[in-house]
Amino acid sequence: MQPSDAPRAVPSLGRVVAVHGSVLDLAFPKDALPALLEAVEILWDGPERLIAEVQLHLDPETVRAIALQASSGLARGVAARATGAPLTAPVGDAVLGRLIDVMGTPRDGGPDLPADGPRLPIHRAPPSLSQRSPKREPIATGIKVIDLLAPLARGGKGAMFGGAGVGKTVLVMELIRKMADLHSGISVFAGIGERSREGQELWEETRASGVLDRTALVFGQMNEPPGARWRVGLTALTIAEHFRDAAKRDVLLLMDNVFRFVQAGAEVSGLLGRLPSRVGYQPTLASEIAELEERIASTEGAVVTAIQAVYVPADDFTDPAVAELFSHLDSSIVLSRAMAAEGLYPAIDPLTSTSSLLDPLVVGEEHYRLAEDVRRTIAHYRDLQDVIALLGIEELSAADRLAVKRARRLQRFLTQPFAVTEAFTGHSGVSVPLADTLAGCRAILDGVGDDWAESSFFMTGTLDQARARETEGKRG
Repeated sequence: MQPSDAPRAVPSLGRVVAVHGSVLDLAFPKDALPALLEAVEILWDGPERLIAEVQLHLDPETVRAIALQASSGLARGVAARATGAPLTAPVGDAVLGRLIDVMGTPRDGGPDLPADGPRLPIHRAPPSLSQRSPKREPIATGIKVIDLLAPLARGGKGAMFGGAGVGKTVLVMELIRKMADLHSGISVFAGIGERSREGQELWEETRASGVLDRTALVFGQMNEPPGARWRVGLTALTIAEHFRDAAKRDVLLLMDNVFRFVQAGAEVSGLLGRLPSRVGYQPTLASEIAELEERIASTEGAVVTAIQAVYVPADDFTDPAVAELFSHLDSSIVLSRAMAAEGLYPAIDPLTSTSSLLDPLVVGEEHYRLAEDVRRTIAHYRDLQDVIALLGIEELSAADRLAVKRARRLQRFLTQPFAVTEAFTGHSGVSVPLADTLAGCRAILDGVGDDWAESSFFMTGTLDQARARETEGKRG
C-alpha cells in the first residue's frame, strides 16, 4: 500500500504517551489519526528535529511510530504534529555535491539546502511494466574478470556479495572511479549502515576524482537509529528517480551495504513486537527487499544503473536475505575468501559469479564461448586440487598438468591492480579494454605463456604487459 502524496489540509496535534527507545506511541484525536507511513514531527526541545514514521495503529486513538533520529531525552507528554504526508526528500540540482542524511539535512558542514526547493515523498510506486525499458547492454568497466564473466548491464542491477574483509567496498570504490570516466550522468551514493571512516574516505575519493559536482551522497551511518538506516536507501532512490523522470538524465546508483538495510528492517520489526521468521529475520523480508529493488528501474527516457555491495553473514550464501537479493539482480559478483587468502585480487569467484547478459545474443558468440572455456578450465583445476594436495602434481596425467598450468595462469591474469589501492600496493591502477581481456584469455588457453613464470601474469593488465614483465624477468 502506497501512502497518499497529498497532505491533509489541517495537520493534527497529538502527544507522546510511551517511549521505548526508537519506538514511540503517540495519541491523537479519533478523527485525525495519522495514516500508515505518515511522518510525525515530535515538538521537543532536543538538539535536532525529531521525525517518526507511523508503522502501526494500536487502537482508534494511538499509533506506534519509529523514530528516524536519536530519541534520548524524550519524555511522555511531549506534543507531536502529524504532517499529513510521508517523509519527503530534497531532490534536484541542489543535492549535487552534497552529503545529506535520511531527511535531507546536510551533514557536510556546508550551507542548508534551499527551503523552497523541490521535495518528493520517499514512498513511491515503481514504474509500471509498460513504462520500463527492456533494453539491456553491457557496460565495459575495465575490470577484466567482471567484463569477461559477469558483465554489468546499463540500466540493470549488479551486486557484489562477500563476507567481511574480502574487498567489497574497495571494489565499489574502484567502480565509482571507473564509471565516472565512462558515465556522463548523475551519481547517487547510498551509505547504509556505513562506518564514519568509510564515509569520509568516499567523500575524499569522490572529490579527488572530480565527480563530486554531479554526485549526491546520502548516508545513514552505523551509529544512527535503525529507522534512519532502514529508510536512507529510499531517500537515495527518490533522488535518483527525480533525475530519471524529471531531468531525463541517466543515473548511476551505488549502495553500500544493502545487507545493513535488511538488518535495520529486522531491528525495526523486533522493536515493533513482530514474531521473527527464518534465522531471526523479519517476516516481511521479501516485501521489504522488493520495495527497494523493484523501484530501481529504467524507463524509455533515461536509465538507472545500480551497483550494490552486499555483506554475506558468516560467508553463508544460503542466508535468507542474501538468497532473496540474488533473485532481483541482473549480475551477481561473488567474492571468495579463499581467493582473497591467496592474494588474488579482486577476489571475484569466476565459477559462482553470474550475469544474465552473458548470452551469445547479447555479448556475441566469441565472448560467450571464451567465458565458458575459462570457467571450464578453472573448474577442472579446482576438481584436481585435492589430488594435487595429497599426491602432488606429478601424479596427474600430462593433459591434466597442462590444464592446471593454464588455469593457474588464467587466475593470475584475471587479477588487476586498482587505482584506489595504489597507496597501499605500490602498483598503478590499470583499466583493460574488453578486446584485450578476451585476446589475453584466448591466448593463455591456446598455450601462449605456458613456459612463462606465473608471476608474470599476476597483477598486470594486458597480455603484452605480462610478456614485457616476463622478458624483463629473464634479462634480470
